[in-house]
Amino acid sequence: MKQKLKWYHSIQFKIAFVFAMMLLITLEIVGAVFVQQLESQNLRQFKNQISLQRYVNTNLTTQLSRANTTSANRQIRILLSDANIPSTANAQIQVIDTKGTIRGTNEANNQQVVGQKTTDNAVKVVIYNNSAGAESTTYDAATNQYYYTKITPLIKQSNGSSTPVGVVYIRASLQSVYDGINKVTGIYVVSAIIAIALGLILSLVISRAITVPITEMKEQTMRIARGDYSGQVQVYGNDELGQLAIAVNNLSVRVEEAQESTESERRRLDSVMAHMTDGVIATDRRGNVTIINETAVEFLEIDSEKAIGQSILDILNIRQQYTLRDLLEDPDEIMLDFSTDDHDLILQAYFSLIQRESGFISGLACVLHDVTEQQKIDQDRRQFVSNVSHELRTPLTSVRSYIEALSDGAWQDPEIAPQFLKVTQDETDRMIRMINDLLTLSRMDSGTQKLNLELVNINELFNYVLNRFDMIIDSDEQNDRLDKHYTIKREFTKRDLWVEIDTDRFTQVLDNIMNNAIKYSPDGGVITCRLVETQNTVVLSVTDQGLGIPRADIPHVFDRFYRVDKARSREQGGTGLGLAISKETVQSLGGKIWVESREGHGSTFYISLPYEPLEEGADLWDEA
Repeated sequence: MKQKLKWYHSIQFKIAFVFAMMLLITLEIVGAVFVQQLESQNLRQFKNQISLQRYVNTNLTTQLSRANTTSANRQIRILLSDANIPSTANAQIQVIDTKGTIRGTNEANNQQVVGQKTTDNAVKVVIYNNSAGAESTTYDAATNQYYYTKITPLIKQSNGSSTPVGVVYIRASLQSVYDGINKVTGIYVVSAIIAIALGLILSLVISRAITVPITEMKEQTMRIARGDYSGQVQVYGNDELGQLAIAVNNLSVRVEEAQESTESERRRLDSVMAHMTDGVIATDRRGNVTIINETAVEFLEIDSEKAIGQSILDILNIRQQYTLRDLLEDPDEIMLDFSTDDHDLILQAYFSLIQRESGFISGLACVLHDVTEQQKIDQDRRQFVSNVSHELRTPLTSVRSYIEALSDGAWQDPEIAPQFLKVTQDETDRMIRMINDLLTLSRMDSGTQKLNLELVNINELFNYVLNRFDMIIDSDEQNDRLDKHYTIKREFTKRDLWVEIDTDRFTQVLDNIMNNAIKYSPDGGVITCRLVETQNTVVLSVTDQGLGIPRADIPHVFDRFYRVDKARSREQGGTGLGLAISKETVQSLGGKIWVESREGHGSTFYISLPYEPLEEGADLWDEA
């Protein structure tokens, strides 16, 4: 998100500010040195101007040495009035002898001080200590002015000796000096301000010339960051900024090409991952999920947004068995079972490392392959081989035992031999039926089973099959072959229903269902057979009053070799393939077969077949 830049944060302001500060500091230093030198020079010149000429000092020394003080004082006054002192200095000159008595002054209005003792301590110090003189600059708060004070000893030279005869006291105002200095300083300050203003304007112009290309390049880079590569930075010259602008334009083109290539590859990768039948999960080096495709989301039944950022150990629910280090150091295949009561799901997880060219491991890739069907096929194959082996071994063992008994001499027994041979024949017939059923299922699985379809009145066909079972009941009752009795009840629609089926195969299906109903019906039970018509469907059902099928066994009733009551089924000679063949047959005719049952309340098998009602009077034969 673009943030508004405050004016004092901009580089344009910083350049102008730095330039102005450098100019200000430079002028301040130059001004300070200049003013100091000017002050020193003016003070030196001022001191020279207010100093008495040498001949004046000599004459003052001579007058102080005279005995006639009145005449001497008159001459001193004349000498002081003729002293060449600038009037602007407003100088006060006094001549004081060694006794501290003022002998003369240049002030016409202050002649009354002549003959009085001086009160200036500095003068006293010079007189009484015979010092070489003194000078100082003082400030007078009353007049708000600076004053220069100079005390010069007057020495009389006589016979090679020096004798102090007095001092000359000069006190001059420095106002004229400082006025001149202030005037020059004011001129300098105004000039400096003008120079700084011109410099600031010049710095703004220069900084703008620098910052405008930089601002344009910043805006272009921000557009590039947003994915807009259409703009170009204007090149203002062939300097460093111009070369940088050309580089930014080239970068924009290169980034656009790279972005298009990356986007194309990403779309291609997303398309591949979206249409993969395998689930794909990618993680960072900490094992947190960064990419997960829709197939993996469906497999794991999780939300894709919530999955991002979670550990792959939690996503795959393997934290208890594996650590991330285990997956990184020894990536291998892992079988994951996500089966529930509603559906089976077995996934095979393949792990591989995501490495850079340098060998640095930047993540982990996991491919989830659905092997549920494969596992089911393998399990069914193993179960099939086990069932076939068991089903064939049982009758073969029985046949072998009876044949061995016959070989040992039982064939000579006229009562036992026929029974043994009958059992051997029954077991052989059972094996032949099983092998025939297996061959039938094999042809159905391979698609080589041919159907002889014909338009059949399903009412008559169902009645025909049930009539055969009625005849079997009567025959068995006459021969006393069954130890129970049952009744077949019909509930058919009165309308003739014509369905295109393979008569032989469908008759076998009805036989299998009726045989199961008879086997599991109690003595005296009623088997109810129904035939109804629904919209575009014919539904046949067979209901018995047996023990029913447990709820857990219902989904497996049509599995091969599956028996709810295995011991009873083998005793009654079942192969465990009848319902499986019935299911394959009905499905090949475009129909469905299912069972509804409650344990202890009997079972009902349903068969639905596609049906197209024929109008009355329509020809059943195909038109030529």
